[in-house]
Amino acid sequence: MGSLGRDARLVSEQFSQSPQKLAFYSWYGSTRLFRFRVPPDTVLLRWLLQASWGSGPSCTNVEITVYFRYGAPPVINPLGTSFPDNTSVQPSFLVKMLHGNTSINISHPAPGDWFVAAHLPPSSQKIEVKGFIPTCAYVFQPDMLVVRVVEVSILEPDVPLPQTLLHHPSYLKIFVPEYTQKLRLELQGCASNGSLGCPVRLTVGSATLPGNFRKVLTCTGPTQDCRLLLPSPPWGRWLQVTAKSLAGPLVSVVFNAVAALTACRPWSVSFQHLLQNSANQSGNASTGLLPLSPSYQELDRSSGAGDSPFCLRNYPVPREDLDVVSVRFRPLDQVLVQSDMPSVLRLYLNTGMDSGGSLTISLQVNKTAIANNTLVVVCVTAASPFLSFNDSLNCTTAFFQGYPLSLSASSRKATLVIPYPETDNWYLSLQLVCPESPKECEQALVPVETTLYLVPCLNDCGPYGQCLLLRTHSYLYAGCSCKAGWRGWSCTDNSTAQTVAQQKVATLLLTLSNLLFLAPITISVHRSHLVEASVYAYTMFFSTFYHACDQPGEAVLCILNYDTLQYCDFLGSGVSIWVTILCMARLKAALKYVLFLLGTLVFAMSLQMDRRAAWNTMGPCLFAIMVMVTMWVYRCGRRRHCYPTSWQRWIFYLLPGISMATVAITIYTTMMTSDNYYYTHSIWHMLLAGSAAFLLPPREQHTDPWACSQKLPCHYEICKNHREELYTVT
Repeated sequence: MGSLGRDARLVSEQFSQSPQKLAFYSWYGSTRLFRFRVPPDTVLLRWLLQASWGSGPSCTNVEITVYFRYGAPPVINPLGTSFPDNTSVQPSFLVKMLHGNTSINISHPAPGDWFVAAHLPPSSQKIEVKGFIPTCAYVFQPDMLVVRVVEVSILEPDVPLPQTLLHHPSYLKIFVPEYTQKLRLELQGCASNGSLGCPVRLTVGSATLPGNFRKVLTCTGPTQDCRLLLPSPPWGRWLQVTAKSLAGPLVSVVFNAVAALTACRPWSVSFQHLLQNSANQSGNASTGLLPLSPSYQELDRSSGAGDSPFCLRNYPVPREDLDVVSVRFRPLDQVLVQSDMPSVLRLYLNTGMDSGGSLTISLQVNKTAIANNTLVVVCVTAASPFLSFNDSLNCTTAFFQGYPLSLSASSRKATLVIPYPETDNWYLSLQLVCPESPKECEQALVPVETTLYLVPCLNDCGPYGQCLLLRTHSYLYAGCSCKAGWRGWSCTDNSTAQTVAQQKVATLLLTLSNLLFLAPITISVHRSHLVEASVYAYTMFFSTFYHACDQPGEAVLCILNYDTLQYCDFLGSGVSIWVTILCMARLKAALKYVLFLLGTLVFAMSLQMDRRAAWNTMGPCLFAIMVMVTMWVYRCGRRRHCYPTSWQRWIFYLLPGISMATVAITIYTTMMTSDNYYYTHSIWHMLLAGSAAFLLPPREQHTDPWACSQKLPCHYEICKNHREELYTVT
C-alpha cells in the first residue's frame, strides 16, 4: 500500500465471506453473488480473490470471470444475448482469473454495498445425472481489505479551511444537503515554500463501478486560485475530497480550501394545493388552483436567506410496496411540464433491498397536448436530479451519467428499463424545450402520464421463462430461467428459439412415447403379474402428464401441481425398474410383495431428499439385481443347469431386454443435452418400456392366461402352494 501504511490517520480492516462452489454459466442463477459493505471514509479498497479446485482427472484449468459493481448486482451477458427493447445496460467491470490468487485495488471507493459475482465459462448444455459421473468442485472466495481515515477535516460552506501538505495528503469531506444546485470548490492563497503556484491534485467524489465520474482537478498553473464547479452534486450525503501535493516530498504547500453551495427552493405542487384548500379558495377545477410555478418576479429573487430562486417543481411520489422486490410509484398530482424550470419526481429506492429487480419508467403525452415544434426532454438520474436543461441536454450530473428520454408530437411515448438499479434515490427531471422558437414554450403546459414501478422480472420473463427469486444470505434478487431455446435477460432473445410447431412436436414425442408402456401392461396382465401392471400404468400416466406440464409456451397442460407431477414421474420410473428386476428373481409371493412395498417406501424417501441424485435410483436397483443374481445362481446350483434353462428365453427375450436397458441407461447418463432432450428422453421412455416387456418372466405353468378374471370370485382363497420346484420356465 505504499505510503498509506505509514500514515497514522489510517486504519485497515478486513472482511470475509464463506467460499462458494462455482457453476458453469447458463443463466443468472448460475453465478455466485457476494455482497460487502464498504464503511465511510474509505480511501483504499482491495479485493483478494482466491480460486481453487481439486486434483482429480475431471478437474481442468478453467477461466473464472469475476464482476464488480457498486450499489447493485452486476448486469452481465456472457452468452452475448439481446436485452429487451428500451433496456439500458452499462458494460460490466470484470476480471478473468485462473487457479490461484488475484487482487483488485480501488482508490476512494464509494461507501455502501458492493457486489461481486463469479461464474465459470458457459455450460455445454449437457444434462448430467447428479452423482453418476465425478465432477470437479471449483471454489471461489473473495475477501475485502479496506483502509479508511479516522481523522477527516470537515469543510463547512463558505468557511476557509487552512491546509498544509507535506508528506501525506489531506482528507476532507463536505456534506451536501438536499436541493443543492451547484457546488464550487476553490483553493485560495495557494503557495509552495513561499513561491506562487499551486502544485496540488484535488480528487473529489468516490469511485463506483462500472461507471466512474470522480472529478480530478490538477492545479499546476501560476495562479494562486484553483476552482472546480460541480453541477447537481449528490444530495444528502458526505462528499469526499482528497488534496495531494505535487511539489515533492520535502516541499510544503499551503492553501485555504473553500466550499460554496448554491441552493434553490423547490416549488411543491401538492403543498400549494394543500394551502389553497385550507384557505377555502373558490374556483373551478381548471382555474381555481394556485399557479403551477411562481411568478417571474419571484424567480428573479436571489438575494437574502430564504430568497434563493426556485430551481425545480417538486411532485411528491409516494412509494407503495407490493411484494418482495416489487414497488409501485404514483404521483399525487398530474405531472405538468413547462419551460421555466424542471419538473422533478423522486423515487425512493434506497432501502438496500430494491436493487435486485428491474426499474421500469413509462411516459406518455396526449396527441393534442403537445405541439409539433415542442419537445419534452426527460433525464433519469440517481443521487440528484439533472437541473441544467437551459444550459445543456447532456443529462449528466456531477458524478452520474443519466438516461435521456424525449417526448414529441411524433413520438408520444417513451419507456426506459433499468435492470438492477443502484441503491439510491432516483430522480426524473422533465422540462419543455422549443428548439426552433423558445418563446412559444413560455406559456405552454404539457401534462405527462407516468407509469413507474419496480418488478422482480420484466413482464414476468414472458411465456417462455420463469421468474425466480435468488438469495445470497439475506439479500434477494431475481432472474429469468428460459425454456424452449429462448434466451436473454428476460427470455426475449429468439435467435435459438423453437417454433410453436417444434414445441408441439416435442410435447407429442415426450408424451406419446409413454404409450409404449401399454406393451408391458398388457403382458403383465396376460401373465398374471397384476402388481407390476399397476406400477407400469402409474408410470405411464404420470410421465405423460408431467412432460405435458413441463413444456413452455403454448404446448403445455398441467392437471396437477408441477412439483407433484415431477415427483410422481420420478417415483414411477424408479419403482418400475425395481418391480421388473424382482419379478425376474422369481421370489416367493409373500417375500416378493414385501420387497415391492419396502422398495417403494425407500424410493419415496430418497426422492424426497434429493430428486435428481443418481444413486437414489441406482442403489435400490443394484440391490434388486443382487437379489435376482443370487436366486438365479441358487437355482443353477440346485438343478445343475443354467437358469433360465431355455436358450430361446435367452436369445429372444433376455438379451434383447438387457441390450435395450443398457442403451437406455447410456442415453440417459451420457447423451442428453438441452438441445436433444426431446428426442433422447423420448427414446429413453420407449427403451424403458420395451425392456420391461422383454424382461418380464413368463407366467407360471399352472396358471392360465388372463387368470385374473377367473380368480376374482375366489375372494379370500389365497392358500395356493407356491413351492419353487413346481415352477418351470420356458
